[in-house]
Amino acid sequence: MRLDKYLADMNIGSRKEVKNYIKKGLVQVNDKQIKSDKFQVDPEIDKVIFDGQEIKYQEFFYYLLHKPAGVVSATKDNHDKTVMDLFSTSDYRDDLFPVGRLDKDTEGLLIISNDGAMSHRLLAPKSHVPKEYYAKVAGVMTDEDVKAFDEGITIDGGEDCMPAELKVVARDLDKNTSEIRLVLHEGKFHQVKRMVKAVGKEVTYLKRIKMGNLELDPNLDKGKYRDLNEQELEQLNQK
Repeated sequence: MRLDKYLADMNIGSRKEVKNYIKKGLVQVNDKQIKSDKFQVDPEIDKVIFDGQEIKYQEFFYYLLHKPAGVVSATKDNHDKTVMDLFSTSDYRDDLFPVGRLDKDTEGLLIISNDGAMSHRLLAPKSHVPKEYYAKVAGVMTDEDVKAFDEGITIDGGEDCMPAELKVVARDLDKNTSEIRLVLHEGKFHQVKRMVKAVGKEVTYLKRIKMGNLELDPNLDKGKYRDLNEQELEQLNQK
């Protein structure tokens, strides 16, 4: 790999900026000053130093984001703030993207990465990776609703949904409200809201709390993100 690509990939600067850094003598490889941007390095073996700091090569990045309401799951948007706008300048990379999406008004677990193969594996319809949601509902969810979800219901537009695990966490008959947890094995547009609507109720608050075996970190505030650790990456690879 060319030295300028190595450093640009690690967010040291643009290719043009990195070339200038190298020419100025700010880069060492294996304790030797290198002034050629075409110099070849092996990310697995060579030790690269920029301005006195070792720069270790990392191909893929994985972040756990606690998405707040009011931002869209996109890399760019002409009207709304995006999840990528929540990233600091030091962590932001042009190749990062949200793995899947949450509606603008939905909160919760969202993975941000640059690993396209991992994203495809998690989102491919045939993978049926489970996603768990917590929701507040206007209306009282019944045992009949639980059974209907378990059997698979038809939502508006005549779309059939796969069986889903609905658990009624709380019912308030006086206020005519419910709290539920719902596990889906597919990802239709606005699916949770449309399924609840199909049984005559309305979702008033929605939060994704789990994707596969990866759970939302309860200590991660809304709008904040952190690197996934090795155990969490393993959990992502498990169904």
